[in-house]
Amino acid sequence: MARPAERTMTAAYRGYLEASEFQVAEILDGELVLSPRPAPKHARAILALGALLEDPFNRGVNGPGGWIILPEPELHIVRNKKGEPEPLAPDLAGWRRTRMAEVPEEPAIELAPDWTCEIWSPGNKREDRERKPGIYARAGIPRFWSIELRARTLEVFKNIKGDYVNIDRFAGNDVIKAEPFEMIALNLGRLWAT
Repeated sequence: MARPAERTMTAAYRGYLEASEFQVAEILDGELVLSPRPAPKHARAILALGALLEDPFNRGVNGPGGWIILPEPELHIVRNKKGEPEPLAPDLAGWRRTRMAEVPEEPAIELAPDWTCEIWSPGNKREDRERKPGIYARAGIPRFWSIELRARTLEVFKNIKGDYVNIDRFAGNDVIKAEPFEMIALNLGRLWAT
């Protein structure tokens, strides 16, 4: 016989708990979404962007520091009516150290980040470009970046009253200054390198 907590658990949350370690499991507006682990070019872009931001913002080497930037963190920033988390896994997320001084020991982070980034392709466009940004905006995340590898573009969005507004778009091998990391010029071409 199931424990009471298991009997009252939503099907989406049960599916999330039972998901394979070889999948990314998220709950988007109450729906369980299972995705394969990132493809090699996608993973490479996550690594490249993380590397661009690591020294100047995470470590403060030749830059302002003041950030914790993590690849694919598990976020529990949204809960359903039963109080269960609706886990999200952005490709990258960043917290200002004034809000999160240290990397938490727990596997899931309940503090909304100050910035998230999704790298999308036609296979994950619906979730990463259309559904997740709305959830991030409602959760109060101030900045969101959307990167499309095939088109080699980066779009910058700002949260205004719970909705994202596009404030910038960059393409190709531009050297950019983009919120919230506008203090340092970043070579966008490094994201497309293979």
